[in-house]
Amino acid sequence: MVVLVKAAQLILSLSILVVLHEFGHFIFAKLFKCRVEKFYLFFDPWFSLFKFKKGETEYGVGWLPLGGYVKISGMIDESMDKEQMKQPPQPWEFRSKPAWQRLLIMIGGVLFNLLFALFLYAMVLYTWGEQYLPTANVKYGIVTSDTGKEIGFQNGDKILNVDGKKVADFTKIVPTIVLEKASYVEVERDGKDVKVPITQEDIAKLLNNKNVMGVRIPYSLKVHGFMKKSPARDAGMDIGDKVVAINGQHFTYNDQFVQALKDAKGKTVDVTIDRDGATKTLPVTIGENGLLGVERTMMNLDSLFTFKTLTYGFWQSIPAGVTKGFNTVDNYLKQFKLLFQPETKAYESLGGFIAIGNIFPGIWDWRSFWNLTAFLSIILAVMNILPIPALDGGHVLFLLYEIISGRKPSDKFLEYAQIAGMVILFALLIFANGNDIIKLFKG
Repeated sequence: MVVLVKAAQLILSLSILVVLHEFGHFIFAKLFKCRVEKFYLFFDPWFSLFKFKKGETEYGVGWLPLGGYVKISGMIDESMDKEQMKQPPQPWEFRSKPAWQRLLIMIGGVLFNLLFALFLYAMVLYTWGEQYLPTANVKYGIVTSDTGKEIGFQNGDKILNVDGKKVADFTKIVPTIVLEKASYVEVERDGKDVKVPITQEDIAKLLNNKNVMGVRIPYSLKVHGFMKKSPARDAGMDIGDKVVAINGQHFTYNDQFVQALKDAKGKTVDVTIDRDGATKTLPVTIGENGLLGVERTMMNLDSLFTFKTLTYGFWQSIPAGVTKGFNTVDNYLKQFKLLFQPETKAYESLGGFIAIGNIFPGIWDWRSFWNLTAFLSIILAVMNILPIPALDGGHVLFLLYEIISGRKPSDKFLEYAQIAGMVILFALLIFANGNDIIKLFKG
């Protein structure tokens, strides 16, 4: 069910963004009186799922969900319609229009995606505001993964600053380390200020390992249910029992309890429980996965930490949304630059449809949906403006060359460039989705 919800959100989000992107091209083409032959969501090689014609344009939905397209007369694009290009140019064709008009037609999709992202961010801020956990309010410190421990962090560290700069939002700490290529993180450890040095190898680890740093929470375990394979249930534990200790060891924080179970893999331990106010000890054989096999009653983080909520009126939300949008563009460009720095191994973090789908929550939440759709809209805008033939940015590059030099690249050159660009894009698509598959098998 979770997979279906994520998939539905992904398909809806990308469908909205693709239609909007292509509409950007469409509206400028119509503005400059270009004939638009097709407007499609998804690609339609051999056949389409749905189509109808209105005026000179055929609208439809293809069966291959790899984006969408508008086919503008007299333009070399993914349709590779060479026969049309052999005919004399017509007044309604793309190639007959002035370079500045063709330039606006080509950037229309990116422009609409960017404006849509800014609009969404503004409306999300107006509707729900913005809530975050201030780093200063993470009162029990952090809990870190094995990767974080390799870098030098320890459970219980309280983050003070990154390269001497305070990070207000706790969730922005790791992105700040990565995107700003921080050289150190200062933490409070056992009452002392300690600098944790960050190397290029550490940044690579942070890029390729998710959930490196979380908030440390006090220990509490009340059994809410049992997993399919449950050593605790087999040993006689009931729903409602509270786990008090393992081998007489009591816990202050949840990570200490998790570590005790890991250390007891495959061993039989004495688990002390509280059942209706009475204490009882059960011998439990911990599985090789280091779990008791119980579902716990979740703690309410709102009761443990003080979150900060910012609210916006309608007119306040517009500049706030614009600022958030352009900050997102800036951060994404910084992340993109890391791909060209081999020492960071950022290419290993490239993901395809599975990785994109996994950023959506397992339950349908409109606030998350629109926030993530705004983020994907920015990604779509940035990726499409890259100067790669077959992308909008490739066409823009050649048009800028024409405007500056006064010479138009030949149709034959543009055909070869389109083919080369499509090869590059398919190679990237295969690589990114291949990374997804490899990660699935690695677990």
